[in-house]
Amino acid sequence: MKKIQYIAFILFLSLSSISGQETGDILITNGTVITITNGVLEETDVLIRSGKISQIGKNISAPTDIRRVDATGQYVMPGIIDAHSHIGIDVVNEATDPNTSNVFTGDAINPFSISIYRALAGGVTTSHAMHGSANAVGGQCETIKHRWGAIDPEDMKMKDAPRTIKFALGENPMRVHGEGNSIVPRTRMGVEQIFREGFGKAQVYMEQWDNYKRNPGAAKTPPKYDLKMETMADILKGEIIVHCHSYRADEILMLINVLNDYGVDKICFQHVNEGFKVAPELADYGAMASVFADWWAYKFEVYYSTAYNAAILTENGVTTSINSDSGELIRHLYHEAAKTQRYGGLSDNEALRLITINPAVQLGIDDRVGSIEKGKEGDIAIFNKHPLSIYAIPQMTIVDGIVRFDINDEDDMRMDIDPESDISTYIHYSSDHHEADRCMQDAFEYFTKD
Repeated sequence: MKKIQYIAFILFLSLSSISGQETGDILITNGTVITITNGVLEETDVLIRSGKISQIGKNISAPTDIRRVDATGQYVMPGIIDAHSHIGIDVVNEATDPNTSNVFTGDAINPFSISIYRALAGGVTTSHAMHGSANAVGGQCETIKHRWGAIDPEDMKMKDAPRTIKFALGENPMRVHGEGNSIVPRTRMGVEQIFREGFGKAQVYMEQWDNYKRNPGAAKTPPKYDLKMETMADILKGEIIVHCHSYRADEILMLINVLNDYGVDKICFQHVNEGFKVAPELADYGAMASVFADWWAYKFEVYYSTAYNAAILTENGVTTSINSDSGELIRHLYHEAAKTQRYGGLSDNEALRLITINPAVQLGIDDRVGSIEKGKEGDIAIFNKHPLSIYAIPQMTIVDGIVRFDINDEDDMRMDIDPESDISTYIHYSSDHHEADRCMQDAFEYFTKD
């Protein structure tokens, strides 16, 4: 019997892989629709067909077999987007070299991570599954849709989303490599040289390949293929968006200068706690910022920050988002956005942009998600109160027109986990220090002394 169950499960996996990503049809009626880009629409319907928003208006008619959700007295907003997360991946740091641009978190997506479901319970439909900050140049990242229930890792990926890569400044790469392995970088100036060395080598690599392609007969063999250099070259070509772990203003300016020297202008600084000090410079360069609402003082280089950071950056014209970097805080991003009204006086729409359209811009997916507009993907979060209210509770989260979380679902995984199941349906991460600080997961052994 066990053998038959196993064969059936493998067949199910195979069929799932063939079927591809699901989409759905749903009609949300009579809600207060917060579009983000076109104001707030009272007593309005939203129709999603085949996973895309097809109509927004009053008294929309739809076939009787389409699921209907009565949102009377409730608030309908775009699905929340987290521009800095580590959920849905089992490995975070390839902490073996200061430059690991040849690795890719998309190779290790885990659709069974319970954090994905918990994120949905907070209205989050999309997240940026990032490499960690152990390396000056880390691995490439993956933008994922929270399609909870899918079992094929490929189905979690947001198809054709722009490529992104993780860079890191400061203590983390210094500790892992300088202190842990006695190699560059041991200092902040050493971190800069990792970037310059990588870009310099990539320029030579590109030139060698360009010469070969122009006149292949002049050489007996083509240049050696190098995935690390291919990735660095693609950054120089503008094909990859850099997302850089950062805290101090001096290092933020340093990286802007490095990127300017090599003609790289696609940059989003992550954490960027001292961004308020250099907000005009960030805006002038077109750099973006993804920040914590009020996290700081958890290590020496981040002792100095302010809860007004997001508001100051916003007022200076920097495209700013608020992120979680946490499997727990990701459920509370609407609370985090609300803090900018207490600390900075942002309007409702400005605050909500920090967790919707702005992170979408930072990930290069704003033409697909981040606002409720006709033609965009059907990612929706429904709240019982205004999402910036302390009393707000997410009621339903929809991804591609499919309900992936419903607070009234009798099979809610938080309350009903089957102990008799032969196959684990979720993976639970412990709350110890190594898991709580996900940016440095898999790297602590490099600088922990016996």
